[in-house]
Amino acid sequence: MDWIKDVVQFVGFSRLELGFWSFPILLGLIFLRAPIGLAMFMCGVVGWIFAMNGNPIPIMAKLKSETYTTFSNYSLTIIPMFLLMGQFATLSGMSSALFKAAESFLGHRRGGVAMASVGACAGFGAICGSSLATAATMGRVALPELKRYGYSGGFSTATLAAGGTLGILIPPSVILVIYAIITEQNIAKLFLAAFIPGLLAALGYVLTISIYVRLYPASAGTRPAVPMADRFKALAETWPVLAIFAVVVGGIYAGWFTPTEGAAIGAAGTGIVALIGGNLTWRVLGEALIGTAKTTAMIFFIVLGAALYNNFLALSGAPQFLADFVLSQGFGPFFVLSVILLFYLVFGCLMDSLSMILLTVPIFFPVISGLDFGMTAEHVAIWFGILVLIVVEVGLITPPVGMNLFIINAMDREAPMTETYKAVMFFVGSDIVRVILLVAFPAITLFLVPS
Repeated sequence: MDWIKDVVQFVGFSRLELGFWSFPILLGLIFLRAPIGLAMFMCGVVGWIFAMNGNPIPIMAKLKSETYTTFSNYSLTIIPMFLLMGQFATLSGMSSALFKAAESFLGHRRGGVAMASVGACAGFGAICGSSLATAATMGRVALPELKRYGYSGGFSTATLAAGGTLGILIPPSVILVIYAIITEQNIAKLFLAAFIPGLLAALGYVLTISIYVRLYPASAGTRPAVPMADRFKALAETWPVLAIFAVVVGGIYAGWFTPTEGAAIGAAGTGIVALIGGNLTWRVLGEALIGTAKTTAMIFFIVLGAALYNNFLALSGAPQFLADFVLSQGFGPFFVLSVILLFYLVFGCLMDSLSMILLTVPIFFPVISGLDFGMTAEHVAIWFGILVLIVVEVGLITPPVGMNLFIINAMDREAPMTETYKAVMFFVGSDIVRVILLVAFPAITLFLVPS
């Protein structure tokens, strides 16, 4: 091990310098396509060794204790439950029922089928909690209908990519659970805070569609109106979604059970619906469990890598130094917040939402917590969490690397990516307006949150 100490002495960085240099190194690894969990894990391990003057024993001990501490967190059990609920919801045909109901009420309007797609995404997001899963599932259901009624390929894919982002905003949300764990906030209160911004997002997308089809009339066709009796029949078929959402989210808010228990009840409920509908065979059940296990393993490894990396950053003192530096400059709180949100908007184009939350919140949260926004510390944490979630969500549909764009575009190879980019910028504009509104008026986010 002497060669390691020689390298450390040759580099000669202080712990603080190591902390600041680790961030560009981490980004370099990510840009070289290293898995984000592995990149953070390696930066954390190597950073610890360098910080300890080449002694690997402390990080070996830390690996043992940190792994147990991280995965023994009871709140993490909510993640596989929500993922399993999303798997069952996908298999049970709920996505089709939601789209048909929304289409029956809105489909005859100009741009109505696209509006129905957004409405169905919002409904599915309420029982899924994953943006990528919402985009992929609703893409399979809605794309054929959009094509059938003459909607252009770029407009269709952009609409579904944007609608998919509602999966991580409308509660329950896996990303919000992760944020709550990192910042030690109440999960139920974060879910409450996300509710109104989620509705604003859906309404903003509907308004965006209305504007787009008036600017580009050839991008959307028309379909005949559905008789009122058929509309209510289609609406009645969405009762499982309404029932599960009411029981899970309503039960959490009412205090009947914890978020983890609510997630388990939701998973059981969607599984029963899939079984009654004849969609839950032994093969399908196996696929759902394996899919849940794979996604959970991926998320948990990212969580572990982030925990090690953030422990190294805490050891280096970089986050506290940054917080003290910003506070000492006398910048206004809203200026600092705007800079942080702009950072999220730019890097959200290059990284997935979970990685961004895990990587940056431990750095930025101390900065935000030290600023005076005229609110309680809890309200600042909740408000900031919703803002971060929204801006990271924008990154999912922002060119050139928006993940939702690639997922939906892969389902419609005939739609040129450039046309998708052109159309999706209207939805990005809607998101930016919403962020400005929520920054200027925090009470919108905090309206439902008890003091």
